[in-house]
Amino acid sequence: MLYATKTALVILDDLLPWQKVNIAAFLAGGLAARHEIIGEPYRDGDGNAYAALIREPVFIYGADAAGLKRTHGRALSRSLEIAIYIREMFATSHDAANREAVAALPADALDFVGIGLHGERKIIDKVTSGLKFMG
Repeated sequence: MLYATKTALVILDDLLPWQKVNIAAFLAGGLAARHEIIGEPYRDGDGNAYAALIREPVFIYGADAAGLKRTHGRALSRSLEIAIYIREMFATSHDAANREAVAALPADALDFVGIGLHGERKIIDKVTSGLKFMG
């Protein structure tokens, strides 16, 4: 099935595996909370209830620091509301401190390790053009 919208995560490719999956979880959660991309809850044949999931595939790309900066600029130029994770957030211990770390830096000084995008498929394809598809 081809969706009209697309969800993509761009993760710094030289991170440790646990950092990559942790960032992916944070970014996907942020996008799911902001955009209406959650499906319906699940129920198995025995009646056990399970949480709803994101209703469309999430495409994951790898990038170097320059690729993340380029993705950020492309997303902002197209007025996309994006989810971000910066290196400084590895040293924080709670959500308010994460926001403070981002607010302390101008946009051109943000050291991105992950960016989450959701929007019209064609726009997301343009923003992620040239990135390495990871899965």
